[in-house]
Amino acid sequence: MTALRTPVIGLLKPEIVDLLRKEVDGSWIIPLKDSVPHSCYRVSFHPSIDTPAKRTKVMKRLCERWRDSGTIYQNVVGPKKWRNEMYPVYRNPFGVHRAHDPDAAEDSDNGNYAFEMERSACPLFGVVAYGVHMTVYQESPDRTDLRIWVPTRSRTKQTWPGYLDNSVAGGIPSGMSAFESLVKEAAEEASIDEAITKTFARCAGSISYYNQTTTGWLKPEVEFVYDMKIPDGTIFQPEPSDGEVESFDLLPLDVVIDKMQQGRFKANCAAVLVDFLVRHGYLTPDNDPNYMEIMTRLHGRFYHDKWGCT
Repeated sequence: MTALRTPVIGLLKPEIVDLLRKEVDGSWIIPLKDSVPHSCYRVSFHPSIDTPAKRTKVMKRLCERWRDSGTIYQNVVGPKKWRNEMYPVYRNPFGVHRAHDPDAAEDSDNGNYAFEMERSACPLFGVVAYGVHMTVYQESPDRTDLRIWVPTRSRTKQTWPGYLDNSVAGGIPSGMSAFESLVKEAAEEASIDEAITKTFARCAGSISYYNQTTTGWLKPEVEFVYDMKIPDGTIFQPEPSDGEVESFDLLPLDVVIDKMQQGRFKANCAAVLVDFLVRHGYLTPDNDPNYMEIMTRLHGRFYHDKWGCT
């Protein structure tokens, strides 16, 4: 991050590089235009910005200034889009995820954790974001009837208002583990008691992919996926709690698939449901000719090591 050979952690559009050129605080190392081959062109922190705490401070100051500018990407980091939630950034997105190691010295820079930054600004820097998504479902003993609890997102939400979502979903903020985030989101979004989530939720894997926002930004994302099967005969009803969800509906699987095909679901939530269909045997090599293409796209790598000069 502060030298040519350090890991590549994000993907910048030329217009972001141009904005960084205008920074006068000496936090960035940026090659002169046309001074190096395009494949070797990269932006890095100044060598003095050499710890997670220092990088976090630089990013916080920069992103807040852009937010308050009134002109710089207000449809991404403006006050109406600002999430006021910090996301961790890692050197290796598939490496150890342990932000804020309590045993590490404040000036330590030996772990995978690089820094943290405002959630809404992540697409501007092309850094990998992480989340948890859980499918809550009910299934008859003979597997002839499977129904999924599907929420409708609030019409006032900053992103994807009014779209359908996964039963429980949310980002993983700095300082929290995946499962801690899931328990928190389940309680806040769906009024699911912590004890229920801890008893019945099961980690079922992960998906990783590039997502392109409606405004054209690339968002590499990793989602840790969970299943929660409601025991047969149990009375269960998720309820909106924090204003991010309008309602929950228990929908038959064929209805869920129809709505996915109609584009009613938030894009990455549809991907999580496709993964669910694969894992539960509803989508197979025998009933979908694109099975291998689907599997490859659900579990992609970001090839950070291929970005920039080697």
